[in-house]
Formats: sequence, structure tokens, C-alpha cells
Amino acid sequence: MKRCLRNGNGVNEDRISDLPEALLLQILSMLPVKDVVTTSVLSKPWRSLWKLVPTLKFDYENNQSEDETYSEIVCRLLLSNKAPFLESLHLGFRFGECRSVEVGMWIGIAYARHVRDLVLHVESVKGSFIFPTGLYNCETLESLTLRSWVLVDVPSPACLKSLRTLRLENVDYKYDDSVYNLLSGCPNLENLVVYRGNLLEVETFTIAVPSLQRLTIYDDNDGEYCTGYVINAPSLKYLKIDGFKALESCLIENAPELVEATIMNVSKIINEKLLETLTSVKRLSLALSPLELKFSCNNYSGHLLL
Repeated sequence: MKRCLRNGNGVNEDRISDLPEALLLQILSMLPVKDVVTTSVLSKPWRSLWKLVPTLKFDYENNQSEDETYSEIVCRLLLSNKAPFLESLHLGFRFGECRSVEVGMWIGIAYARHVRDLVLHVESVKGSFIFPTGLYNCETLESLTLRSWVLVDVPSPACLKSLRTLRLENVDYKYDDSVYNLLSGCPNLENLVVYRGNLLEVETFTIAVPSLQRLTIYDDNDGEYCTGYVINAPSLKYLKIDGFKALESCLIENAPELVEATIMNVSKIINEKLLETLTSVKRLSLALSPLELKFSCNNYSGHLLL
């Protein structure tokens, strides 16, 4: 990009290059990595600016090249990045086309760069990618998203002291203890989002997090097998349950601070005591399929929306 560009109508100034570097980096952080790298040819000031962008997003479809594989592109750009710390790393790849050791190395590099936000999205037709157990230990990670074909195997308590937000979207769990060990290692977790389908590797999904304030559960189980949940979250303020075909066991053991609860797209509530456990809630929203609902309102004094 030249400083001045002449055309038939006069002179167009390059005002973008005069913007503060911090603002330019913020703009570049919104672009795909492939587009960020191409800005290096604009002019001399832009030649190395892309290396300072603290947000890296690698989507499999947008990072293909005739000269380099996806793995080579990720490795090269990750090692070239010179930002003081890595704000965010998004890895979207197809399992089987990237080796587990490579993915583990990329995440390890991100941890060494004090990454704060990590998103792992795996596509697969050959099985699940095992998230390396050694990577459930990071001092700086504040947000973690594990999506699709990821196997959560946590044989011992995790150590994610700074984690505030955790999203587990249609992932697999090796054992019931994997859920417990993961959540128990997040002492400052405030927001938890869980998506589950028909994979019943965990019979009772126990959520016991003292610091948790927001909980969202989407369950696409078709009703052939009923799933169970136990919620023990004394700091919980907002609860959303969505998509249960058959809600057999959802026990809310401890949620005295609950302000708002939403239960929607539930076809069958087998556990009659579910709503009775929400007596402390101030705003309760229900969007249910036609069902027989047995619920005593004697202890409920809040705002009920049907």
C-alpha cells in the first residue's frame, strides 16, 4: 500500500497505515489467519505486523495450500508469531489428517505463550481425538471449548486455575470420573455449557462446582436411553435446560442463589421433584412440549412463564 495514490480525481491518502498499531492489530485479529498473512505485501510497515497478531484461527477448509499441508501451515505460523502473549488459538481440523502429537505440540506452544482462549474443533469419521491429559494443566487459560470428536480423558484432577468459561460440545468422555476430575480442577469456573447427544458413556453427569454462576445444558438424547444429571452449584444464578426428550433424573442438590431458570423443549419430565427444587428461583420460564406435569406450586413465589 503506497502512502499516496494518484488517480484522475486527485490524491487518495493511505490513512489506514497511520492508525495506532494496537488498533491495527485489533482489526487484523478479526480476520482469518490466511488473510492476515497476505497483508505483509501491502507496504513496509505491514511487512512484520501480522506476526504480532495475538489471535490465531485455523479452520481446516480455509487453510489449504498446494505447497503446504494444514499441519505445516499451522506450525509455521504459530512459530512465527511474536505477540507478547497469545490471546486466542482456534484449531479446526480433521482427525486422521493431523497427528495427535502435532496437535499436542501446537497446544503446548500456545500454553507456553500464555494463551487465554483455546478452541478445539475436530471433524472425524475414524474415531475421537484424545485431548492430551498433560494439557489439562494451564495457569493462564481463561476459556476452553472442546467441540465434536474429542475424547475427554482426565484420569486425575485437572489444574486450570484461571478458567472462567468451559464449553463441552458433543464430546466423548472416557469415564464418569473424567467429568468430575475436569470440573474439580477449575476452582474459578463461572460459565459452563454442555451439549450432549446419544453417547451415553456417562450415565450420571455430575456438575459440582462451587464457583459456577451460569449453566446451560443442551441434551439431544432421543429418549431411548434416559440421562441423569446432578447439579451442586451453590453460587449458580442462571440455569438453562434445553432439548431433553425424556428428563428422568435431574437433581438440583444445592442452588440457593438461583435467580433465573429456563426449561424448554422437554417432552417428558419423569422426575416430578425437578421443579420443586427450583423454589428459590425468582424467574422461571417453561417452554415445553405437551406433557403431564405434576408440580406443586405451594413453595413457589416467583414469576412463572408458560
